[in-house]
Amino acid sequence: MTDYSRTPSGLFPSTRTRPVYREPHPVRSGNVVVGAGAGAAWFVVFGLIDTTLRGYAYWTLIAGIVAWVTAAVLARLGDRGVAVGVAAAAGIGWSVAAIAVAVGWAATGDWPLW
Repeated sequence: MTDYSRTPSGLFPSTRTRPVYREPHPVRSGNVVVGAGAGAAWFVVFGLIDTTLRGYAYWTLIAGIVAWVTAAVLARLGDRGVAVGVAAAAGIGWSVAAIAVAVGWAATGDWPLW
């Protein structure tokens, strides 16, 4: 008679043998929204400093550089979700400024940043 009460051979393991890896600091959607809102507010404040297109473009460039440095520090030391939101807001803010410069250039025929 055969003894079927032995331990299994391992061909079909009964428990998980592979480890489950989890992100130690996961990016949450709420934090991304908070970062995007903070970045948008940052760009609105810097956009309201000057009334000319040239001033708006330069202040937006400065605000974007500061926002990207902040996002890099947050990604390294703080909350990566907020860093993603701030970086996305910086990209959108720079895009809006580039479109405004292009439209101003097309409307006047004069390069607005000189």
